Amino acid sequence: METQANSNLRRTKMNKEEVKGNWNQIKGKAKELYGSITDDKLKEYEGKADQLVGYLQEKTGKTREEIKRRLDIS
Repeated sequence: METQANSNLRRTKMNKEEVKGNWNQIKGKAKELYGSITDDKLKEYEGKADQLVGYLQEKTGKTREEIKRRLDIS
């Protein structure tokens, strides 16, 4: 049986990961834009990957490391 404190702790952790996911999406979009402006395809693709990880992080509440490990991204 889950106590109120454990429930609040779990919800707080999820909220932190959701915020981090949102930030990773923004950071990825900036990296993608930078890569596009400088014609650096690697940065552009890194930005897209960051956005994907950020989106999944926001939706699942998992850490970036958990998602990257699951997707087998180094």
